[in-house]
Amino acid sequence: MIDLHLDGLTRRYGSTVALDDLTLDIGGGTITALLGPSGCGKTTALKLIAGLLDPTQGRVRFDSEDVTDVAAERRGAVMVFQDHRLFPYLTAGDNVAFGLRMRGVPRRERRREAQAVLERVGLDGLAERRPAELSGGQRQRVALARALVLRPKVLLLDEPLANLDAHLREGMRELILDIQRERELTTVVVTHDQEEAVVLAEDIALLFDGRLHQHGAPRTFFEHPATERTARFFGATNLVAGRRQGELVETALGPLRVPDGAPSGADVWVTVRPERLTVAGARGDDRQQVRGRVISSAFLGNRTRATVEVAGARLTIDVSDDALADVGPGTVLTLGLPEEALWSVPRDAPDETWGPEELAAVDGDPDPGVHRDHEPEGRP
Repeated sequence: MIDLHLDGLTRRYGSTVALDDLTLDIGGGTITALLGPSGCGKTTALKLIAGLLDPTQGRVRFDSEDVTDVAAERRGAVMVFQDHRLFPYLTAGDNVAFGLRMRGVPRRERRREAQAVLERVGLDGLAERRPAELSGGQRQRVALARALVLRPKVLLLDEPLANLDAHLREGMRELILDIQRERELTTVVVTHDQEEAVVLAEDIALLFDGRLHQHGAPRTFFEHPATERTARFFGATNLVAGRRQGELVETALGPLRVPDGAPSGADVWVTVRPERLTVAGARGDDRQQVRGRVISSAFLGNRTRATVEVAGARLTIDVSDDALADVGPGTVLTLGLPEEALWSVPRDAPDETWGPEELAAVDGDPDPGVHRDHEPEGRP
């Protein structure tokens, strides 16, 4: 297992800073997700780790070894690209064996190893097919097998599920996790999808504008976001303006007890996840309650969502039981705000803006476009 250390990694293109002073420690045998909207520098970081780009400044270390100046083919980090980059004129087996061929491995041995890895990724019997004869999910598995056959020290995955249909993603996620655990591979995965990052990774590094914004376990991004921008990116729909005084925050809803978060004296947003709000009386006695009128409600299959207006603010509540089954516009509800579910973040400057990809991510929609932090494509 290899510990990966990024020390002040920076990459500039003229006056444009693609990645700015990224410092990150990734434990051996773990999966870390580099998460953020398109253009935030996450793929640039991946290519710097792989040795496909040289940093403007900063260092890359595998354990205690500085590999910044080590050529990509000798570094031991292998990258799986979002667009597969398979050779169209080679069979699946020959695509997988190509790296071994470049290393001078005898033909019989490389074919045997390629076949074994193809079987491991669920492609037994497809070694003689060319990429055009494979589905998108199968091509992605070939690309993964091509990386695994090289026995990398560090596995780098660039949007591994982005080109797959929704019904194929779960199987690919499980495959990646199973192989990573079997081989105890230090793995870095790039994604713009919060759900994908949470499912795959033990740690998340959130990037905006080329800079590391927050790093930690997935749960902290939902329950303890460091900033308003993080909260919004992770789908915080309930943000109530206030000013913190000790453990109380004065808001339009009244004073709320919020034990943790931004420091006293700060203008803050109080945030609470929709699923952590309660309908008073339905799930115990909540000490902090507010009354409001339902604006809208919708059944979403596994839960019901309602938007409730309280003192000019709007709160969204999700419940998985039948507490909102008969609720419609105009209904008056009493909502519970458990203090352990509340968190406060500083209010960002009013001129801070988000790009269209980030706004799409906040709304929960996948980014349909080309990722701007990808380099122009070349031959695989």
